[in-house]
Amino acid sequence: MRIITNICSSDLATSKQFYIDLLGLNVKYDSDWYVQLCSPDDPNIEYGLIQQDHEIVPEEFQQPPGGVYVTFVVSDVESVYARAIEMKLPIVKEPTNEFYGQRRFLTKDPSGCLIDVSSPY
Repeated sequence: MRIITNICSSDLATSKQFYIDLLGLNVKYDSDWYVQLCSPDDPNIEYGLIQQDHEIVPEEFQQPPGGVYVTFVVSDVESVYARAIEMKLPIVKEPTNEFYGQRRFLTKDPSGCLIDVSSPY
């Protein structure tokens, strides 16, 4: 089985660059309506971006993502946070040690999807 999370995006190029610059994801597939990114550590861990108004997206779902957030577990949350600050990204929550053993910060991608970046502490 293969599981891919796909996020609707109104601007694929900007969204793609966000994930490359912030998290170092690699481009596995790139077209004018769909971009597939993957982990630099494991190409089988995939993350998709789909043009929000593309014909294969049902009309009622052709909107910014909502009610979901995507977590990326990284080895050093502080370095990714520093990169987010350099990129002038909106910070929803500053780095915080959480009760479940993760240090995380929250930001938003260009389409408004909530992004959780965390590391074990």
